[in-house]
Amino acid sequence: MSNKPNLEKYEPLAEACKALSHPARLAILQRLAEQGTCICGEIVDVMPLSQASVSQHLKVLKQAGLITGTIEGPRTCYCIDTKAIARLRKSTEALFGKLESCC
Repeated sequence: MSNKPNLEKYEPLAEACKALSHPARLAILQRLAEQGTCICGEIVDVMPLSQASVSQHLKVLKQAGLITGTIEGPRTCYCIDTKAIARLRKSTEALFGKLESCC
């Protein structure tokens, strides 16, 4: 019997962590959390980044399943996927939940 971990079970958490690994994406998520919902143009207005950069960061967050986007005419309205964030919290807790101070 092997004691090797099943790496596939960590893939969703790893993908979410990868999406969270950029400061601009964290700032976007914070902005969405504060507003509840946001139009892409409004995010661009408060970020020190170009429209193209913000759009790319939104795309990464959406591909990771952390946000959803709905098209409303010429605009896309983004919001946090609260179920995905709950899964992320649960996965993180499962990973570190048994951690005790070792030093």
